[in-house]
Amino acid sequence: MTDKKVVFGNAQQEGANRWGWFMGHFITPVDDPRSTEELEVKWGVHKAGDSRTQWAVNNQAATISILINGKFRLQFEDREIVLSREGDYALWCVGVPHTWIAESDCTILTIRWPSKPGDSVGITTN
Repeated sequence: MTDKKVVFGNAQQEGANRWGWFMGHFITPVDDPRSTEELEVKWGVHKAGDSRTQWAVNNQAATISILINGKFRLQFEDREIVLSREGDYALWCVGVPHTWIAESDCTILTIRWPSKPGDSVGITTN
């Protein structure tokens, strides 16, 4: 719900139709405070085994993923990072390819900045 000055709701419900993303350029109407090109916010609830197996990259945005609970593995071209303790995070810069897998049921808060249409793209790596 919004009155333009105070917004409240449920991140999981509001992001349900957008893979968990509930704040960013894609929110309509554009005068909603959650509609912004400054950042995107995702509340990701994953079952064990959920994954993004195709490599993806953001051409304009940096990303941070913070573990709320569970165990989550991020794969980058040169390393693998396992988030296993509440508050563990990984931050990656513009242009860094990645994939991920939920090692257990888990919840991840992800913030990406800025929020630009079409920025996250699938790629092939060597």
